[in-house]
Amino acid sequence: MQHISQITINDPVLSERPLSATDRFIMRFINDERDLPFIYLFAGLSALILPVAVTLYLWFTWWLAVPYLLVLFALLLGPYILMLHNICHRKLFKKDYEWMNNIIPWFLGPFFGETPETYYAHHICMHHTEGNLRDDLSSTMKYQRDSFLGFMHYFGTFFFLGIYSLSQYFVKKNRKEWMHNIIIGEFSFFLLVAVMSLLSWKATLVMFVIPFCLTRFLMMAGNWGQHAFVDATDPGNSYKNSITCINSRYNKTCFNDGYHIGHHVRPAMHWTDMPKEFQDNIARYREQGAIVFRSIDFFAVWLFLMTKQYRTLASFYVDLDEAPVKTKEEVIALLKSRITRIDNATIEKYSGQDYMRELRKKKL
Repeated sequence: MQHISQITINDPVLSERPLSATDRFIMRFINDERDLPFIYLFAGLSALILPVAVTLYLWFTWWLAVPYLLVLFALLLGPYILMLHNICHRKLFKKDYEWMNNIIPWFLGPFFGETPETYYAHHICMHHTEGNLRDDLSSTMKYQRDSFLGFMHYFGTFFFLGIYSLSQYFVKKNRKEWMHNIIIGEFSFFLLVAVMSLLSWKATLVMFVIPFCLTRFLMMAGNWGQHAFVDATDPGNSYKNSITCINSRYNKTCFNDGYHIGHHVRPAMHWTDMPKEFQDNIARYREQGAIVFRSIDFFAVWLFLMTKQYRTLASFYVDLDEAPVKTKEEVIALLKSRITRIDNATIEKYSGQDYMRELRKKKL
């Protein structure tokens, strides 16, 4: 456990460098110079995955399939998902090239288990709109958040009923265009799986089906970790229903995704600005009772909760208090107070229009 005054934040920020000729050419198409890494990541992922896919469909061998899956989930999935996340919040390509914004979710997405259109609809149009409250289909509030059985119910509900629930959500909110989009995206993915299975069911299992299943599990584990610690007296407050993870390897490979509180406070903030936003507003985080960890990511938080390793989790806690600093026992007590299941009456109380208006007024 460390105090914030003892920590030097080393997460990635904008580094000024001269643009190469290739960079200048790419800048004709994209909105923000800071997003050049996404173009190079897209090119690198395509150059790796497409030859593997062709090889497996022509000459399938588990000697290639197994290492490919290990590399996909150990090294490639996180950067892809967070590239997708960022370009959903901030369009990558300029207006004149609007159609190119579909390339990453529609062309690469299926290889990473992401059905086209669903991520944007679920994350931007639903999750950020509802903020982990009652109508958020990925809300963690009604669960005991150190319960593995609770998590499996959470995951199973999303995996088997998620598209139906999301469709119903858009009907209820009178946003049927997004219901149509996700149905088209889901149907297109499963049609692709059916057609490619005729060529090789083994290659289709490796390239599309296994990524689909594992990615959806990991997405929900990550969201659980991001929104595990909720203050039942103010559950819509982004400082009190999200966490931030600083100085982690995950931030370096996944575009500062650990800064989840700042992301919910300012969803359109560029990923290179997140460390500075946190440092400039530490007093705000302290005042709001935010929970911050160092050196770990959301999946580690999820694992520590599932195994109830509170002492280990507390050792990564960042104390923002001015004085006196918390003891480990006080940190454990704080963490446990935020993971308790929130009853339906409380969920309803803090999900009404009056509460939401008050949050907007406070800019929380």
